[in-house]
Amino acid sequence: MSTPFPSASIASPVASPVAASSPVTARSAPAQATTARPAGQAAPQRPPLMAQPRVQRVVYPMLVGLVLIALWQGLVTAMELPPYLVPSPILMMKTLFTDWAALGGSLWVTVKITVLAFVVATVAGVLVSFLFVQSKRIETALFPYAVLLQVTPIVAVAPLIIIWVKDPTASMVICAALVALFPIISNTTLGLRSVDPDLQSYFQLNRATRLQTLLRLRTPSALPYFFGGLRISSGLALIGAVVAEFVAGTGGQGAGLAYQILQAGFQLNIPRMFAALLLISLTGVALFVLMAWLTRVALGGWHASETSHD
Repeated sequence: MSTPFPSASIASPVASPVAASSPVTARSAPAQATTARPAGQAAPQRPPLMAQPRVQRVVYPMLVGLVLIALWQGLVTAMELPPYLVPSPILMMKTLFTDWAALGGSLWVTVKITVLAFVVATVAGVLVSFLFVQSKRIETALFPYAVLLQVTPIVAVAPLIIIWVKDPTASMVICAALVALFPIISNTTLGLRSVDPDLQSYFQLNRATRLQTLLRLRTPSALPYFFGGLRISSGLALIGAVVAEFVAGTGGQGAGLAYQILQAGFQLNIPRMFAALLLISLTGVALFVLMAWLTRVALGGWHASETSHD
């Protein structure tokens, strides 16, 4: 009796090793061709120097500054303005070099007061923020007084502080610290409150203490806000130091740049006044750049505000 299916139709043909391996070889060949770099091909080149963001952040502001200085010099020369009205940039730089003996010492006094006031404001602001975050009632009761310090003009308070505190340097440091205090308190308190609710619940689930929650959860979350407050507070500390020097009016070896501005105004030495103003402006820019660098060092490895390249 014949079978319905012939054995020839049931048996599957056995593929030869060459035929089985040829499709794999055919598929892998293009991949190797795309991944392999031809001999003599150069590595990817870096972008041009002017296309790099770091260079652009330095060169573009410098170009704008050079254009403004050239325009200033051209207007003063074309309109023949006298130096006691508007000095030219060249005359201002000459005065800066010729009067550096007095201006350099005054710059050191102003920078010293600014740095001391900034340190005092930072330490006091962080401690007050840690106190606020421990209890909502404490923050509600004391935060309006921090706002009161911010809205009170330092010019109105500085004479009283100078009278109460006998040491002129200490009184000016206190005045400048009061000006720079509020941004530290406000930003740090906001950062300490801005924690992830899920992480906070996780810490509570593991029965973390207040100190552990503060140091390991709230403090890392507050660092971006804290450094943002530092950048604002550094400039305000310089402003507070200059205002305190104006009010104090101290001369001699303890004279700051504000006293040099007052003295130059009384003597109608306007180029010297502009030179002192230039030193104050450069000091403020240097403080901001320093705070931005500290922010990049502290947050550059993990926070999106510093790791993003958009």
